[in-house]
Amino acid sequence: MRLTLILLFSLFFVNVYAQPETESSKLLSAKFVKHYNTNQPDSIFGLFSSETKIGLPLDKTKSFINQLHQNFGKINTLTFETYQDGYAAYKTQFEKGLLTLSIAVKEQNIIGLAAKPYQAVQLPKMVRNLTPMRLPFNGEWTVFWGGDTKEQNYHVAVNFQKNAFDMVINNDAGKSYKTDGKANTDYYAFGQPLLAPSDGEIVLAVDGVKDNVPGKMNPLFTTGNSILIKTKNNEYILFAHFKQNSIKVKQGDLVKKGQLLGLCGNSGNSSEPHLHFHIQDAEDFTKTIGVKCYFDQLQVNGEIKKDYSPVKGDKIKALN
Repeated sequence: MRLTLILLFSLFFVNVYAQPETESSKLLSAKFVKHYNTNQPDSIFGLFSSETKIGLPLDKTKSFINQLHQNFGKINTLTFETYQDGYAAYKTQFEKGLLTLSIAVKEQNIIGLAAKPYQAVQLPKMVRNLTPMRLPFNGEWTVFWGGDTKEQNYHVAVNFQKNAFDMVINNDAGKSYKTDGKANTDYYAFGQPLLAPSDGEIVLAVDGVKDNVPGKMNPLFTTGNSILIKTKNNEYILFAHFKQNSIKVKQGDLVKKGQLLGLCGNSGNSSEPHLHFHIQDAEDFTKTIGVKCYFDQLQVNGEIKKDYSPVKGDKIKALN
């Protein structure tokens, strides 16, 4: 089937921006689908800005909508992918085919509209967090593993854990425990509150895994009691090894920056109480790459730093 494209205001699919869908785009795209599926081109025309109505008058709008209906039928699903030169690009499954439908929005009006054969969008690789992050705890903690090299961070060899941190609390002598370290309660990190580093949605929450005896690990439940938070910029933040039955949130909850998530523990593939923290670029652990995490502002070895990614040996403390 051949589809004649109607492009408004020189639409070129060149620059791709990895950013979430705006509320205006979401609202107007939903209205477009509703009017399109009920075959109301006049109502679609009513969504246009005054300038767009000049560029695409009603007769051409009707011709465009009728052509789409004739060749592709109704819209079954509309899935936002990304922004391309200001246009929201949607993977659009019609009854008779798959297209990219692109809608540009300004001040609650549609200012551009286009359709073309679907081609998967190649998003830029996520290399660092876009969302400002606070440290996921209060008080001073020590980075046991962290950094870009194998010497600093053994996690670099595993795709989804790349750029991960393992964090503990040490005393002045550099030890992470008091007495003989044979019980979890000997460890300074055990039972410490862990906090949301940013706003987000809980997409995974696992609780109920027993805490290990220090020195022994549980490889069957690698992350132990754990939480995965999705941010508005599609970063996925993993907290692992919570204390058993301490998690305060559940899947689907919306959390705010600084909100209590649970308590530090020693569950999963963990030899002593600590926090494993990393960011990944997708929810599926088998198809994701770890993303380098920079914290917005913090104290590092007694000095205030901004937009800093800690490394092994750093003593870090939250400022916000």
